[in-house]
Amino acid sequence: MEVILKEDINNLGQRGDVVKVADGYGRNYLLPQKLALQATAANKSVIEQMKASAVRKSAKEKSEAEALVGQLNNLALVFVRKVGENEHLFGSVTSADIAQQLEAKGFTIDRRKVQLDEPLKQVGEFHIPVKLHREVTAHVAVTVKGEEVEAAPAE
Repeated sequence: MEVILKEDINNLGQRGDVVKVADGYGRNYLLPQKLALQATAANKSVIEQMKASAVRKSAKEKSEAEALVGQLNNLALVFVRKVGENEHLFGSVTSADIAQQLEAKGFTIDRRKVQLDEPLKQVGEFHIPVKLHREVTAHVAVTVKGEEVEAAPAE
């Protein structure tokens, strides 16, 4: 089955691409989720108009993202967490924590754009990439400091 993508889909293609997919994937997922249209002559002309609109929209998003990169690259976030032995955190610092602190500083960034492979569980300084646009990535300095836990009194 040939479909025209209405959105960017990882490992499949970009918005406006005509791709060949399995019948079931197209019928049961892409079409009901409105992520794609069937590749017919009429839909191809509609997609050409959508592509032109998407190019303009993408250029605008990219310019906004590039303006935001300069601000985010100079930003430093500090998290204080309880620490046990070997400077291992009791909790962790997740992408949601980073996004929440960015929002507190006035930046509206979705947590899924914070490229954190796994939560931070060690004390230290980290440079976390934030993917603002397909071609634009900022790096935020994140410092995790330890708050010493009082040792339980031995009886």
